[in-house]
Amino acid sequence: MISVADLTYFYPERQNPALEAVSWQVDDGEFILVSGPSGSGKSTLLRCLNGLVPHFSGGTLHGKVTVDGSDAVSAGPRVLSGLVGFVAQDPESQAVLDQVEAEIAFALENAALPPADMHLRVEETLDLLELTPLRHRALRSLSGGERQRLALAAALALHPKVLVLDEPTSQLDPQSADEVLEALLRLRQELGLTIILAEHRLDRVAGRVDRVTWLEGGRIVMDAPARATFSSIEFGPPVTRLARALRWDPLPLTVEEGRQFASQFDSRPKLVTASERAGRRTMLEIRNASYSYGREPVLHSVNFAVKEGEAIAIAGRNGAGKSTLLKCIVGLLQPSSGEIRVDGRSTRGRQVADICREVGYLPQNPDDLLFAETVLGEFQITLDNHGLVETPGMLNEHLRQLDLDEVGDRYPRDLSVGQRQRVALGAVTVTRPRLLLLDEPTRGLDSELKESLIELWQRWLAQGTAIVLVTHDVELAARVASKTVLLDLGSVIAAGSSRDVLGSSPVFMPQIAKLFPNSGWLTVSDALTQLGESATDGQPETIGMARRVVRKGAAYAQTN
Repeated sequence: MISVADLTYFYPERQNPALEAVSWQVDDGEFILVSGPSGSGKSTLLRCLNGLVPHFSGGTLHGKVTVDGSDAVSAGPRVLSGLVGFVAQDPESQAVLDQVEAEIAFALENAALPPADMHLRVEETLDLLELTPLRHRALRSLSGGERQRLALAAALALHPKVLVLDEPTSQLDPQSADEVLEALLRLRQELGLTIILAEHRLDRVAGRVDRVTWLEGGRIVMDAPARATFSSIEFGPPVTRLARALRWDPLPLTVEEGRQFASQFDSRPKLVTASERAGRRTMLEIRNASYSYGREPVLHSVNFAVKEGEAIAIAGRNGAGKSTLLKCIVGLLQPSSGEIRVDGRSTRGRQVADICREVGYLPQNPDDLLFAETVLGEFQITLDNHGLVETPGMLNEHLRQLDLDEVGDRYPRDLSVGQRQRVALGAVTVTRPRLLLLDEPTRGLDSELKESLIELWQRWLAQGTAIVLVTHDVELAARVASKTVLLDLGSVIAAGSSRDVLGSSPVFMPQIAKLFPNSGWLTVSDALTQLGESATDGQPETIGMARRVVRKGAAYAQTN
């Protein structure tokens, strides 16, 4: 279906190639995961498959890309659009119209489908991706996850032979992500669809794909079945990281495969919950906050508080009101009732600029914060707005902490989604605010960059910064947040320690909690620490092996 031969590509005015000497084959009906570090060339490779590279991006391309017998460069996007369905990394930039049903029909109209066929395909696609209740909604009223499902629907409506997806689940809650991936598997089985998917959330896809193509520095460094790949790479889903530390063989890729090994261990709860430190200031207090978009209620009597040095995760299905809640906190929206207090002061009647002197807010779409000509310029704009001055050395250190030191002079909107996310985070944190509101802050980030951010947040937490983290990445929430608030249809349905809330939620339960139910363990580090202690309890031989490797495994877990 796809043949890539000795492909090298340079973006305009770039000295180093984004792709170098790439040769690659994809058979008809395969399901391929393309992964690797941020900036390794994944999105560029995907864009070569439908002609966006080089027709849209410009630059210089050598080599050949063939899709179902058509030369991708000579055919171009207009011809390939009927053959290759494409969902970009940032679905916000892919929409054309401002209504859900019209957006799905747009591509069909351009393909000159008869009205009866068009109507049938729109109905089928709305139903497949659970968008029927949203069919008349304006796109500006949709959540990020709903926008992502809509972009996927628009691509599927054309009935392509190849579906190319760039992080299609990055803004989806766990249940929606599972439903989308299961729908893709069903389409592949029923229609013979070839699927190529770039994804950083490896726990969602590891057990579903045939093969993993791993890129680093614009080159393919590994192209192998999923089990062989995750046996070799440093990063992977929590279940594979635990399995490697405990030497489980064959390596499990899913929780289901891991349960045969986990059942041999004593996973009775042994964790001691840290006691609440008294005397800490309350940085954020939300009292009975409600909000409605017109006549449509979005938040209902929300209550919770965040103290200094504390991280709280806000979780929930797409459209539950999570992003709306953050906008109410920072003053972009005014609650219809209730009160929000930041560091003891009510936000009602205050200007957003005034609130942002105390609060750093990272929205779901980082482009909303990018205005300057350079990355360093973004930081400087924030400092100027606050009347602050930083030395060049401190700004360079801020760049380094966010792994942006090599792009300080680059135009921010030319960067990858993951890099733009970090630029926006840097812009809102350069003033060191005491309260951080982060809306899907790890979108587009690979595992290594995510780890560096977690380390940075933990240093800030130790210095007293309070963090409110909206995320669909339950593994991230388990690592960072001591408490979790679960929203459903705008109401708080659960709130408490992350061990209690995440550990008992069928939808938002981390892999380790699923592997060892009722144990109170959420992370790889939790499991390794406790399994190492239980080695003295007369467990089977496997537990003895766990004890021998737990020192290495615990250190490994701290960095993974």
